[in-house]
Amino acid sequence: MSTSINGVGSVSSAGLGSGLDVNSIVTQLMAVEQRPLTQLQSAATGLKSEVSTFGQLQSLFSALQDKSNALTDSALWSGTTANSADAGSVSVSTGANATAGSYAVNVQHLASSQTVTAAALASSSSMLNAGTLTIELGSWTGTPTSGFSAKIGSPPVIVTIGAGETSLTSIRDKINASGAGVTASIVTDAGGARLSLRSKDTGEQNAFRISATESADDGVAGTGLTALAYDAAGGSSQMTRSETADNALATINGIAIASASNTLSNVIDGLTVSLLKPTAGAVSVSVAANSAGIKQKITDFFGAFNDLATFLHSQMAYNADSKSGGALQGDQTAVSLQRALGNALKQSSTASSSWSRLSDIGIAMTTSGTLSTDATQLDSALGNLPELKKLLTASGADSAGSGFVRRWKGLADAALGSGGAFENRTASLNARLSRNTRSQDDLTQRLSLTEARMRAQYTALDSKMAQLNGLSSYMTQQLAAFNKSTSGG
Repeated sequence: MSTSINGVGSVSSAGLGSGLDVNSIVTQLMAVEQRPLTQLQSAATGLKSEVSTFGQLQSLFSALQDKSNALTDSALWSGTTANSADAGSVSVSTGANATAGSYAVNVQHLASSQTVTAAALASSSSMLNAGTLTIELGSWTGTPTSGFSAKIGSPPVIVTIGAGETSLTSIRDKINASGAGVTASIVTDAGGARLSLRSKDTGEQNAFRISATESADDGVAGTGLTALAYDAAGGSSQMTRSETADNALATINGIAIASASNTLSNVIDGLTVSLLKPTAGAVSVSVAANSAGIKQKITDFFGAFNDLATFLHSQMAYNADSKSGGALQGDQTAVSLQRALGNALKQSSTASSSWSRLSDIGIAMTTSGTLSTDATQLDSALGNLPELKKLLTASGADSAGSGFVRRWKGLADAALGSGGAFENRTASLNARLSRNTRSQDDLTQRLSLTEARMRAQYTALDSKMAQLNGLSSYMTQQLAAFNKSTSGG
C-alpha cells in the first residue's frame, strides 16, 4: 500500500480514503499478467535439464571413445608380458619388439663399481692443502694388477683445489661438481671422517685412478692432498679399495654374457633382464602374449558401452506407473544415437576368418540394449589373438569389413567431433535458452512498467473516490441540517 504527503501536509494512503484495496487488486491483476513469464521460466528449467542430460550423455560417449581408442591401439595387441621363476634374482620386462619364448638365465656375478676410501681425519671440516686431483676412468689390467687402460671417450678430469677449498667437505663438493664419473661422500664414525669415492657406473671399464699434486708439497705422501691418491698398479696409493669395478657375468640359454651393467636391455630383442643377485642354477624366464591386458581392455570397453546403453534406456523410457517419460523420450538425436549403437552390432563382419559376429565369442545384446559376456567363450577367443584383433579392431574399406569396436569408435568420433550430434544439439539448446533469457528480461521489464501504471491508476481512483466520499458526507450533513431547521420553523 503506497503512502504520500500532499502539499498542505495531510497524509493519504491507497485504499484508506475510499476503502478500495489497491494492493490486492494490483496483485491479482499482475498474477494474470505474469503467466507468460511463468511459462518462460518453466521452459528455461526444462531446457537447462535437457542441456544437463545431454552433457551426461556426451560424457558417456567420451568414455566409450576413450575405451575404444585403447582397444584399437595396435601396441596393445603386439604387447607381451614376461614372468620370472625367481623375481628376486632375475626380473624381466618386455618392450615393443618382444616375442613369445622361454629362456634360462644363470647369474654368476653381478656388475660392480670401484670404491676407495681415504684414511680417517678428525672431522669433515679437517683441512688438507691446495693443489690438483686428476681422476681417470678406465680398467685395471694384469693379474696381479700391473697397468691401467684408459676408457675410450673419457679423458682425465682435473679438479683444482684452491686455497680456500681444502676442507674435506669442500673437496667432496668439488669432485662431485667435476663430472669425473665418480661420486664422493663423507663417512663419519667413531674413528673420524673418511672421504669415500665410488664409480657412478658399474663395469670393469669404469674403474678409476687418482693422482694428486700439492701446490706446496710437504714431502709426506699420507698427509695433505696426496692422501687422496690411488693407483692399484703400484703407483702412489694412500686410499684403500674396498670394492672392485667388475662386469656382470651370466649365461642365457647357455650362452655366456658379460655386461658392464646389471640391466641387460640389448641381449634379447624387446626383453629387459635385470640381474639382482647370483643364482644357484638357471632361472626360467618366459615371454607370452599380453592376453590378460587385452581381456581387461575388452572388459573396460564393454563396461563403458553398457553404462551408455543403460543411461539411454532409462532416459528414453516411459514409466507407466508415474505416467511420465524420461528426459530424452522421443528426442530424435538420442533415438538416432541409440539406433546407431544397435545397428553396429547387427551387421556381421568379414574382417575375421574365424568369426563374423560378437555372439561367436560370447558377447550378445540384451533387451535393454546392454551387452552380456560369456566368460568361457571370450577366454577361448583370447587364445586366437590375431583373429580376435580383426573381429574387434579391423579398419576395413566399409562397415562390413571393419571390426565391431572400430565401428563404435567411428560412431563416437563422429558424434563427438566438430559438426557432430552433440555440438549441433548443444548449440541449438543453448541458443533456445539464450532466447528464452532475453524474452524473460524483456517481459520482466514490461511487467514492471505495467505494475507501476496499474498502481498509479488505482491510487488515483482511490484518491478520487475518497474525494467523492468526502463530498457525499458533506452533502449529507448539510441536508440533515437543512431538514432540521425547516422542521423547527
